[in-house]
Parts: sequence; C-alpha cells; structure tokens
Amino acid sequence: MGFAPAKAAPARSDVRADGVPGPVWTGRIAAGRARQAGEHGLTLIELIVTVAILSILASAAIPIARFQVKREKERELRYDLWMMRDAIDKYKDAADRGAFQTKVDSQNYPPDLDTLVKGVDVQSKKLKFLRHIPVDPMTGQADWGLRSMQDDPDSDSWGGQNVFDVYSKSQGTGLDGTKYSTW
Repeated sequence: MGFAPAKAAPARSDVRADGVPGPVWTGRIAAGRARQAGEHGLTLIELIVTVAILSILASAAIPIARFQVKREKERELRYDLWMMRDAIDKYKDAADRGAFQTKVDSQNYPPDLDTLVKGVDVQSKKLKFLRHIPVDPMTGQADWGLRSMQDDPDSDSWGGQNVFDVYSKSQGTGLDGTKYSTW
C-alpha cells in the first residue's frame, strides 16, 4: 500500500468570472449595489422597520409604567392610613383601660397626631403609638386631614377636640374611581 501524494488546496483567485482582476463578488445585491464576501450589516429598510417596532413597544410600555407608579402610591397611601388608624385605636384602647388620663370631652381619643408620636407617660414609662407621621404619597406632605368625634362624617374641617380619623387631603381619584380623601 502506497501513500498518494497530498493534493494542494486550490489557490484563491482574485479574478472574477468575466476574467477581470478584482475582488470576488458573492452576487447578493442589497440597496442597489452588490455586497462583497464577508460584508455584513443592515439595510436602511431593515433599520427603519426595527426602529418602528421598538417605538410601538415603548409607547405601549409607558402607560403600564405610569399605572404601576400610581398603583404603588395608592398601596403606600392605604398602608399609611391603616398604620395611623391602628395607632389611634391602640391609644383609645389604652385610655379606655385607664392606662393614662385624657380630657373629659375627648372620649379617650388622642388630641392630635403628634401625641401618638411623642407618646404618653404610663407608670413612669413613655408609651408611643406611632414612630413618625408619614408623608402623604399623593400630596408629598406630612399634612393629613383630621376628623374628631364631634365632626360630621363628611366634614372637611377639623373641630380640634380629638383625632377620631385621618384622611388624605389629595383631591385626586384612585384607579378604582373613588377619591383619595374618602379612603
């Protein structure tokens, strides 16, 4: 058995099919001219279609992002209202049990929100009901609407006797169609 001599690889020719020296063309034509072998890229039409598709997708995502931000602010508002109302209830429960003295006409509700933060003295200890007054996410201020037990349920002004309930001073409307001030 003999070994056959290795055949040499055919040399690359820089001669076109018509015999004229020059680069070898692949024959693909894009945007009115022929592409060279190894030339890559996008045509103008491909770029325009891509930009159009991306802009349609981006325009659909913007409203979704806006609703997500509003939904998060509403969630924060509900939590802040719950936290303050819970602190008011705990204050009233402690006052009803006789843990500390309150004004006669207050019906054992706190006189203001600061009292919940500063706390009251109970058997030589400070009892606090709220760490801080939260910022209303809808108005951006720590200014809440207050209702006392003597106020009308629909009242916008606070009588100042006690704090029975809190509400947002925002006049905006939630995603569910109700005003934030009625939450």
